[in-house]
Amino acid sequence: MSRRRTVTWVLFALFVVVPLAEIYVLIQVGQVIGPWWTILLLILDSILGSWLIKREGGRAWQALRTALDTGRMPARELADGALILVGGTLMLSPGFVTDVFGILLILPVTRPVARRLLTQLVARRLLSSRVSTGHVPGNANRPGPGSEGSVVRGEVVDE
Repeated sequence: MSRRRTVTWVLFALFVVVPLAEIYVLIQVGQVIGPWWTILLLILDSILGSWLIKREGGRAWQALRTALDTGRMPARELADGALILVGGTLMLSPGFVTDVFGILLILPVTRPVARRLLTQLVARRLLSSRVSTGHVPGNANRPGPGSEGSVVRGEVVDE
């Protein structure tokens, strides 16, 4: 399947299927517990989401600062921050279906699974873009000695 077709189906699912699923679940929950309890549950769910975002976002920020202070590349911490941001956005939007996905992205117990999927997706995208653009390690696209000629060494003098 081509990349364009895949993107089309993902966008279709995000903008058509997910809202329809949210409406269906809201109606079903409203029929079981009543409309006012459903609204209250959505409000409490958003409050819980806000608290989780604040707690886990603070932890991710502290881990990022620690990684930077120790001179370590903060790849895991940046991925966690991105997942918490996306999960928080899902938690703050009204609906139970998106809340489930948001909680899965925010909780430290389930976040490693999402982090692995994100890492695989990013690696696959980077590798496919490098192959499609013709950029491979050691290619002439980077500066340095190559087939074009010699390297001229010098120094910069500020006046």
